[in-house]
Amino acid sequence: MEERVIFSKDYCKSCGLCVRVCPTNVIFIGKDLNTLGYRAATVENQDGCISCGKCAQICPDLVISVYRPERKVATN
Repeated sequence: MEERVIFSKDYCKSCGLCVRVCPTNVIFIGKDLNTLGYRAATVENQDGCISCGKCAQICPDLVISVYRPERKVATN
């Protein structure tokens, strides 16, 4: 399983905007505190992510990176 969404958890301020815009509802606010004392957003089901990038676009602190999996090209 490749990671499609990666959070710089030490810089997340738990605003929850990414949670609200995720069309597949795979992002949630975690339980553990980061170095700033906030509960950072996280993804447990990376396979459920469609790599739309909405979370990264709305994040005011630019702590989210989204990657698209490589497409396998069929050869004949």
